[in-house]
Amino acid sequence: MISALIKTMRPRQWTKNGFVFFALMFDKQLFLREPFLRTLEGFILFCLASSAVYLINDIADVEADRKHPEKKHRPIASGKLPLNAAWLAAIVLVAIALPLGYLLSPALAVILAVYLAINILYSRWLKHIPILDVFIVSSGFVLRVAAGVALITVERFSPWLYMITTLFSLYIGFGKRRAEMSLLETGAGSHRKVLDGYTLPLLDQLITIVSGTTIVTYSLYTFTAPNLPENHSMMLTIPFVVYGIFRYLQLIQTGHAAGAPDEVALKDRPLQVTVLLWVISVIAIFYRS
Repeated sequence: MISALIKTMRPRQWTKNGFVFFALMFDKQLFLREPFLRTLEGFILFCLASSAVYLINDIADVEADRKHPEKKHRPIASGKLPLNAAWLAAIVLVAIALPLGYLLSPALAVILAVYLAINILYSRWLKHIPILDVFIVSSGFVLRVAAGVALITVERFSPWLYMITTLFSLYIGFGKRRAEMSLLETGAGSHRKVLDGYTLPLLDQLITIVSGTTIVTYSLYTFTAPNLPENHSMMLTIPFVVYGIFRYLQLIQTGHAAGAPDEVALKDRPLQVTVLLWVISVIAIFYRS
């Protein structure tokens, strides 16, 4: 049961919580001990909160997951993790995350509470509303960035990064919906009700809009944000962002991105290398000035 619980908590998806480090990284405090430790603690608390959300979501989706060709093997859907145990674990995780979050920063506790509330509403109702469902998922990434801001004394963090996060997460969300529809084909709606509100052409149009807007927004950020090098060297990171977006789109279209985006990234070497090179180049350029 412990193994099934850990699997349902989805440690692999904790990589999403890395957005908590955005404020630290882009406010030039990455190598400062106290802000780094506070952000690391916030990252851990967000991991606990997100795991509680995964448990609640799997509980809510148990019947639909049992009809899904891949999700039927999840611990709750397969019966390896009893519902009572899953509920208890979710409650304990929330009971740990919120008080510790308040002790670390009252603002962090509020953000965690909003994150949990939105995702509970998502699990119960909002996940069935097309387009809004992806916006709700996107809001979770923005809240992670806001949590990072709340944990440190921000001096030069650019609001552009909220917009970039929003657009990029919408791109990932619509991409995941497209991959699900391609995998499930004509029976998509019976596995996930919200997919009845989508078509592949619609998703392709939405992906085109948000991917293009993400590239433009990131490009504008690299030479207009006030805390960047005056020689505009940050623009050298644009090719990594463009390639990463194109690579994920390629995986979607070729049927290699049916799983969660973070799981895809953990398996795809070109994406891993791209993210690593982007991080290295940002640090090298950003912290030299």
